[in-house]
Amino acid sequence: MGNDYLDVMVQSLQKKVKVLDGIIQKNKEQRQILEQEDLDAEAFEKNVQEKSDMIDQINFLDEGFEELYGRVKSVIEAEKQAHREEILLMKQLITEITEKSVTIQSEEVRNRKLVEYRFSQERKKAMGKRSSSAAANMYYKNMAKLNYVDAQFMDKKK
Repeated sequence: MGNDYLDVMVQSLQKKVKVLDGIIQKNKEQRQILEQEDLDAEAFEKNVQEKSDMIDQINFLDEGFEELYGRVKSVIEAEKQAHREEILLMKQLITEITEKSVTIQSEEVRNRKLVEYRFSQERKKAMGKRSSSAAANMYYKNMAKLNYVDAQFMDKKK
């Protein structure tokens, strides 16, 4: 009974490693999108959605792993020697997961700063466009007034 659960737990950890690799790849893609001169908002939104789906998948895997561990914890502790290989493999996978998680966290911080910078740039561009269009409107209004001649009366009496 314990071996089947342990195999499922190992598979769950291996899937989590693959999903974390996917998130690392999405973070790299996100950085490339943000570093482009012209921000591709659609590609950025798609990337964020894909990462969100991967995070949901990790949460699902974590919940399943914790549930399984709760069921077999006593068996594992009682029979450590019998399940030594699986336990060592899980420790190795958990170490790898931890390293990848730290990498992801640092990339997320870097990308967040880049996002804030890009959004502030985009805001400045939008404000610049508004102010330049407002200045253009004011110019045209002033120019229209310049050519306007008030009504004048001519005295036809000589």
